[in-house]
Amino acid sequence: MGDMTNMKQIVDRARAAFRTGKTRHLEFRIQQLKALKRMIAENEDAIKKALHADLNKNECTAYTYELLGVMEELKYAIENLPKWTAPEPVQKNLLTLTDDVYIHYEPLGVVLIIGAWNYPFVLLLQPLVGAIAAGNAVVLKPSEVSEHTANLIEQLVPKYLDKEAFQVVNGGVPETTLLLKERFDHILYTGSTSVGKIVMEAASKHLTPVTLELGGKSPCYIDKDCDVDTACRRITWGKYANCGQTCIAPDYILCDPSLQGRIVEKIKETLKEFYGEDIKKSPDYERIINKRHFNRLMGLLNGQKIAYGGQNDESTRFIAPTILTDVAPESKIMQDEIFGPILPILTVKSVEEAINFINEREKPLALYVFSNDKKVIKKVISETSSGGVTANDVIMHYTITALPFGGVGHSGMGAYHGKHTFITFSHRRSCLIKSLGMERMNGLRYPPSTIKKVEWAKFFLTTKINKRQVGLCLFALFGIIAAVILKKYHWALKGKALLLLLPVLRVAHLSKHK
Repeated sequence: MGDMTNMKQIVDRARAAFRTGKTRHLEFRIQQLKALKRMIAENEDAIKKALHADLNKNECTAYTYELLGVMEELKYAIENLPKWTAPEPVQKNLLTLTDDVYIHYEPLGVVLIIGAWNYPFVLLLQPLVGAIAAGNAVVLKPSEVSEHTANLIEQLVPKYLDKEAFQVVNGGVPETTLLLKERFDHILYTGSTSVGKIVMEAASKHLTPVTLELGGKSPCYIDKDCDVDTACRRITWGKYANCGQTCIAPDYILCDPSLQGRIVEKIKETLKEFYGEDIKKSPDYERIINKRHFNRLMGLLNGQKIAYGGQNDESTRFIAPTILTDVAPESKIMQDEIFGPILPILTVKSVEEAINFINEREKPLALYVFSNDKKVIKKVISETSSGGVTANDVIMHYTITALPFGGVGHSGMGAYHGKHTFITFSHRRSCLIKSLGMERMNGLRYPPSTIKKVEWAKFFLTTKINKRQVGLCLFALFGIIAAVILKKYHWALKGKALLLLLPVLRVAHLSKHK
């Protein structure tokens, strides 16, 4: 599957399917989303086994962190898709008062979704939900690093989804490189910043828009005015889940020097509560994805002060939850995202110093702040920048479907989740439908030009109309019509005219109060 001809054929098949128009139909979209839902339900055990083989995820964590996210996304999209695809009315001006003015969401075409290995199921299929919902044909590229999950997705997708509109490309760097030479209408990539640059460069040759879900060193500031014990429990969960291989895991802690020792002790205590005395035997503790990443992480520990942990086993890719103290800001571990179960603690003397520390570095994908003082929380939010923020917890902003999930600057661009994925994979098309009547009004824009025409055009263009104002205008219009009719046919109609006008005035009155 690794030659250029095959890649072109795959993309061409998807584009041919899109050009038939079938992916645009609302019924087709919903049917495919339901088929995807059925795929997960009927193959739940096989998916869990693949995730266990790749990352040592047990049944519970595989379901909670991978399958559940996709199922919830599917449910949300199926329920709301008719509303999302409906024309979206916008505010009018006086010149377009009687016209249809709206935004139409149309599919982009053929989109490419490149998944990540750390959450190989959810990070590939969650964006797929929105791409299908938006009416696109899709080429899926699962991460070859999580090979068991990638192979399973390659087998399952053609069995459940339309074989022409939805294609799966399984392979490594050579296949991805060839695939990126093809033209797509949008690319969504989840992974490292270095590969994100390669994806963006390839996309630029075709002027293809991209959504890049990258990473970065997500900081976690713990204020002195804080329930430190609770903060440490939540940080321990978020940092060491999936063996630290989470793009929005807390990367490092910033705290006052007086808190450092207490934080270490509380995290140690919590780790024993979560994973037992022998963490290596815990069914809830995952493993590093491969030996290359294992060796990379072990290299980060060189020269560091290990306050807790550090035990490892290369043969099983096990690295124990590790805490580092008195970490120097310029050390190697503070240069790139850790993406593993190593937690550095750096000390700062104030929230201002913490903010300066964060702002001197690249913008992270997530930022965490723990404090009982809402002013401190608001200060951190207003004076820093990150893809997302959670205060007094970690990771949980990811779980809210209504919130856009994405990075900023070095941590990525664009966003998805829920309707935001639908919007990402749609073109917001401006639509204006006018009548061929009322041609005299257009005299304002036709030559010859006069100052009077300019003044009238300014009035009509700058006067915006909302629904309530439309009702008032109709009421006024009907009043003028009524006055003209009464004046012209006063003697002929008498009481009959009033009877005829009553229903009209009633409609105008109801419009006014809507």
